[in-house]
Amino acid sequence: MMKQTTKMSRAVSQLEHIYNALNTDFFDGELQTPIITVQSKPGTYGHSSTAKIWKRKNEDTYEINIAAEVLNFPIEETLDTMLHEMVHLYCRERGIKEVSRNGTYHNKRFKEIAESHGLTCIPCGKYGWNTTPGDNLVEYALNRGWNEILIGRNTGLPSIRTGTAGGIKQGDTAGGKRTSSTRKLICPICGQSVRATKKVNILCGDCMQPMIEA
Repeated sequence: MMKQTTKMSRAVSQLEHIYNALNTDFFDGELQTPIITVQSKPGTYGHSSTAKIWKRKNEDTYEINIAAEVLNFPIEETLDTMLHEMVHLYCRERGIKEVSRNGTYHNKRFKEIAESHGLTCIPCGKYGWNTTPGDNLVEYALNRGWNEILIGRNTGLPSIRTGTAGGIKQGDTAGGKRTSSTRKLICPICGQSVRATKKVNILCGDCMQPMIEA
């Protein structure tokens, strides 16, 4: 059974693992490895820095932050947020202007690059093009066996995702944790768990007992 992520040190480690996997699978490993942080950013999902603000050994590097307020959102939301910020990083490394209006408007260039790297884009009024978790990210998380991070700050939860360019706020706040697109089933005997996108009947291969929804 996968160990639950309830400590900040494990949460950051999981985010770094997620970044590395997404970089390999969606960007052919082309992106520089940034510093991954978790900071309180009420009203946002995260940000990627507009400059290389961290020094690591003999190199400078960017920062990608996942907001503490959404850290425990469904895993597909975390993947969408990380990929969204990786698109910004991709553009900054290549001098592509993907945002305007002080970094709040995501233009057609952002949409084009985001969709070519596994994201689903939707129009979002004054924010331009937004991203939203697609079925591909749900399946990706399931195939990787990734579960939600079970630690998060209970303040300033966002209601919409508009991305960020250096920490711009992302819309109004709303209470409550998002509902996952997947369901978790566990064996009542040994506690082994699996995830599925729909209601299924599964037997634990070790105990031969029906698994139940957690």
